[in-house]
Amino acid sequence: MSKIKKAVALKYDKQKDCAPKVKASGRGDVAKNIIKIAKEYNLPIKKDEDLVELLSKVEIDKEIPQNLYKAVAEVFSFVYRVTNTND
Repeated sequence: MSKIKKAVALKYDKQKDCAPKVKASGRGDVAKNIIKIAKEYNLPIKKDEDLVELLSKVEIDKEIPQNLYKAVAEVFSFVYRVTNTND
């Protein structure tokens, strides 16, 4: 298993937000903790080092920039497929 370098957690509330927000971001032990919590809550995890690198530059509780909408939409599509396979 390779070392986790960076992780970013996103949240999107379509009732309140215009775009997904970065809710947590970190490297090293912080990244490991983000992933640990995601696993504990059974949240889908998508590995995309390039996207994490870009998202890690966004401040916590800030919406993602418009130039990342397409890439993040692909992640949310992945999450939707993963979470709806048991229906």
